[in-house]
Amino acid sequence: MFVQTVALKEVKFHAYHGFYPEEQLIGNHFLVDVEVTFTPKGNTEELEFTVNYEVINTVVTAEMKNTQKLLETVVKNILDQLISIYPFVTTAVVGIKKLHPPMPGEIGHSFVQLSYTSQK
Repeated sequence: MFVQTVALKEVKFHAYHGFYPEEQLIGNHFLVDVEVTFTPKGNTEELEFTVNYEVINTVVTAEMKNTQKLLETVVKNILDQLISIYPFVTTAVVGIKKLHPPMPGEIGHSFVQLSYTSQK
């Protein structure tokens, strides 16, 4: 059995997610990673038998424009949509890095990740 992976890594955004009003006003830079796996069926030259990473990008872009207080909400919304669009996915992982979060110290990024595994 083959397992196929489709992923987008380090998709860059300037968005306004954050718990504090200042974060929602000035925004921050984010990197988003999405990776899904599935067992390929049918002709691998047809988009209907795979996960289209353009669709992944469209979902991620829409959610990054939808300001939330917590990144946990953003990653959950992305996962929920991808699972709905591609019910044959066996695993999915979405992670978001907030670059240089506004807090004391020199922090490269904060990170929130959520994973899904099909119960089939």
